[in-house]
Amino acid sequence: MEQFPWLTVIVLLPLVAALFIPLIPDKSGKTVRWYALGIGTADFALMSYTFWRHYDASQATFQLAEKVVWLPQLGLSWALSVDGISAPLVLLAGFVTTLSMFAAWQVNRRSRLFYTLMLILYAAQLGVFLAQDLILFFIMWEVELVPVYLLVCIWGGQNRDYAATKFLMYTALASIFILVAALGMGFYGDTLTFDMAELGRKQFPLGLELFLYAGLLVSFGVKLAIFPFHTWLPDTHGEASSPVSMILAGVLLKMGGYGLIRLNLELLPHAHVYFAPTLVILGVVNIVYGALNSFAQTNMKRRLAYSSISHMGFVLLGIASYTDLGVSGAMLQMLSHGLIASVLFFLAGVTYDRSRTMMMNQLGGLGQAMPTVFALFTMGTLASLALPGMSGFAGELEVLVGLATSDIYGPAFRSVALFLAAVGLILTPIYLLSMVRQVFHGASADQMCDLVPACDLDDLDLKAQGNQEANCFGTDCILPEEAEFRDASSREIFIAACFLGLIIAIGCYPKVATQMYDVKSMAVNSQVLTAYHETYPDTLQRLAQGRWSSAISAAQSADVLGVVK
Repeated sequence: MEQFPWLTVIVLLPLVAALFIPLIPDKSGKTVRWYALGIGTADFALMSYTFWRHYDASQATFQLAEKVVWLPQLGLSWALSVDGISAPLVLLAGFVTTLSMFAAWQVNRRSRLFYTLMLILYAAQLGVFLAQDLILFFIMWEVELVPVYLLVCIWGGQNRDYAATKFLMYTALASIFILVAALGMGFYGDTLTFDMAELGRKQFPLGLELFLYAGLLVSFGVKLAIFPFHTWLPDTHGEASSPVSMILAGVLLKMGGYGLIRLNLELLPHAHVYFAPTLVILGVVNIVYGALNSFAQTNMKRRLAYSSISHMGFVLLGIASYTDLGVSGAMLQMLSHGLIASVLFFLAGVTYDRSRTMMMNQLGGLGQAMPTVFALFTMGTLASLALPGMSGFAGELEVLVGLATSDIYGPAFRSVALFLAAVGLILTPIYLLSMVRQVFHGASADQMCDLVPACDLDDLDLKAQGNQEANCFGTDCILPEEAEFRDASSREIFIAACFLGLIIAIGCYPKVATQMYDVKSMAVNSQVLTAYHETYPDTLQRLAQGRWSSAISAAQSADVLGVVK
């Protein structure tokens, strides 16, 4: 009996379920939202069961491989598989997207379309992380753009058209490099293939590797919000509804980091040797630049967006560290930030639901009116500033120690990089805690009653508002002066507790997450180190003297792109 197609069901379940939403008899929108939440929960439960029973974390190879030939003349196939790099990110996508649909409980405008797009986005995210065929990877990458564009464009703020168009232009144009790289790798040599396992066995000329690596770095750099390709992120977060921001920060940014590890490191390791110092420099720039720009933001969500840019710099440092600990830290940082950013954007949305503004200078003293929201927001903030015992601390510590113990870089280069990264660590609690103080303590600089925009409740587009923060985000349109500063509901407490519980669990016992990918991340780093020693043979003597070590054998490293049936 052939293996049950677990991964295909996981990817297609939300997509097929979305097609039935128009057929559901529902005038109020309540049935549709319960249906979407049920599908999301079922799919998350299915992937959890599948990985628990059928995924072996001690193997560095692709597992649960499923392949159906699609267009044999072009070498295209529906090929899915999972390994240590993709498994935790698949679970992250399912967890965040399911809770974001629960967070969108108040959406009452075009709710059918909203939840249809959310389920399509759910399927596309999973497809990106599970695709083993490079063209299928590109298709899923493109499919993901459409729901996000529409979710921002229809349910966004006053400047949503600009933000959605900017997001689409940046990400769609950058993704062309993925297609070019896929075609270049697939057609090179005697065999036409887009299978990642087979592409990993091809030997590309260095010039071609460098060209492909540069293109992919631009494409994934846009998604990861690497400076200077980051400007779409604050604009999109500033206009997107909070449930969409949860997915943007929690999952979509991680696609960039996943792509860098999956394609740039695994398939183009010799080119990575030349680009790694550049990644370290870009990572440091992201950390410091994002932190400094956060100070200038008076919009709560834009401040959190620049904080995300800063935190993604640690992912770059870990990827370029040449150490097992650094690569593991990059993975842990992606998982940690996905959880932390999601809960912070969710709680920012909870605050907005009460105050109808994201401007921090129009808020103040909310801690007394909403003590539970204040407590939850403070916990999320402490996790983001890397408080020990929280997942953010474990991820950033692994990255910094990994870079500090790397023998590839000279002492001066490492010292400067670590010093600047430490500056970012110092700035992070300052801009985050000042945000908490301004929103939840003291008096606001501008009284809420002074807003008084002439809001036409029939004009759901709210194009003519004097106060651009008085928009509906697709929920009930309540004016700022009519806001009720009620505390968190049981639904909101549950959503925040799901995130914070996992954040604390990983912070106290990081092995909860790292055991899923440690073997794979060590195999990837061993492959990169091998490429480095082939590029600079004189380092082999130092390797023999024990200055570099890897916890994975050469045989496992050679089989890292193999397939377990």
